[in-house]
Amino acid sequence: MLIKEAVFLSSNTQLAACPPPTRPEYAFIGRSNVGKSSLLNMLTGRAGLAKTSSTPGKTQVINHFLINDEWYLVDLPGYGYARVSKSARADFGKMISAYLTRRENLTCVAVLLDSRHSPQAVDLAFMERLGQDGVPFVMIFTKADKQAHGRTHELVASYLRTMSETWDELPRHFVTSAETGLGREPVLDFIAEVNRQVATGTAGT
Repeated sequence: MLIKEAVFLSSNTQLAACPPPTRPEYAFIGRSNVGKSSLLNMLTGRAGLAKTSSTPGKTQVINHFLINDEWYLVDLPGYGYARVSKSARADFGKMISAYLTRRENLTCVAVLLDSRHSPQAVDLAFMERLGQDGVPFVMIFTKADKQAHGRTHELVASYLRTMSETWDELPRHFVTSAETGLGREPVLDFIAEVNRQVATGTAGT
C-alpha cells in the first residue's frame, strides 16, 4: 500500500464525538512505553503525524487520522498509564473500553508489544479481554532493532507459545522497527487486504 495522504481529523474523549463511522478503522494500542507514536509515523511515512515524547503516556485522547481518504487510523491511549492519577486511569479505561466495544466500524486492533520483553501479564490480559469481547486484533512487536535478530525471534516465539496455551487460534503477528522500517510493508499490505475484504463483503469469512 502506498500512503499518499495522512490527515489528522480529531482528538476526542467521547465515542459520540468521533468521526462518522463510514470507513474501515484500525486502532493501535499498547503499553505506554511501547513506541506507538514512532511506529505510526513510520507506517504512514509522516515524521510528525503522531506526537512522540520522552515521557510515556503522552496520548490521552482518541486520535483519528484519515489515510488516503479511504480508512481511519486511530491512535489510542496506552494501557499501563505511566505517571497518571488513579482517577485518570479509571477514565482512560472507560474511554478505551467504550471505544473498543461500541465503535461499529472498528475493523481491527493492533496490539503493540515490546519485542525485547518476555510475555507480560498486562498485555496477555488485554488481549484476553479483546478475545472475550469478540474484537479482532493482530499483534505487532516493536523495537526489533534494539537487539540481535536471534533474540527477537526467541522472544516472539516465547510469546506465541504462551498465547497457544489459552488460544485455539493465534492472531496474526508482525515484527517491526520504527528505526529501520522493518515490517512496514507487511502491516500495510495486511490493512489493504482487509480493506478489500470489507469492500467486497468478505471480511471475517
